[in-house]
Amino acid sequence: MNDVLTHPWLCETIVVQLPTAIIFGDRQGIVRLWNAGAQAMFGWSAEEALGKSMDFVIPEKHRERHWKGYDHVMETGVTKYGQSVLAVPALTKDGRRISVEFNVALLKGADGKVLGVAASFQDVTARWERDKATKARLAELEAKLKAASVPAGDKV
Repeated sequence: MNDVLTHPWLCETIVVQLPTAIIFGDRQGIVRLWNAGAQAMFGWSAEEALGKSMDFVIPEKHRERHWKGYDHVMETGVTKYGQSVLAVPALTKDGRRISVEFNVALLKGADGKVLGVAASFQDVTARWERDKATKARLAELEAKLKAASVPAGDKV
């Protein structure tokens, strides 16, 4: 391998250049890494995000639940979202609510203690809105069928 393509250089370059939002929060939930993908998705620059609590991307009504789970993961070193994808609402700098999916990797020190959580995020707002509209339309059509006394579902 070429000297320029060292493992650390590759890792850093991938994180910096991927359009996927990548964020690292330490044990206290303070943002320590905020890539260009995070800036593009959420609107805050790295300078605005680094050193701050993750609260600025978490809708207020979800913060208590988020921090309860986050603190539990920091304490136990166990998360169910390492392999699973979690879908949640998030906030952008301009105040918009978006729907994001993410999964996480727990980063642990040599002693096994959790140092924090790295997460990769995808904005799935457009898909979420399409699904919501489809469900609403389906409910509307089922209501019309019921009103017309036509059985819905598999019983046609």
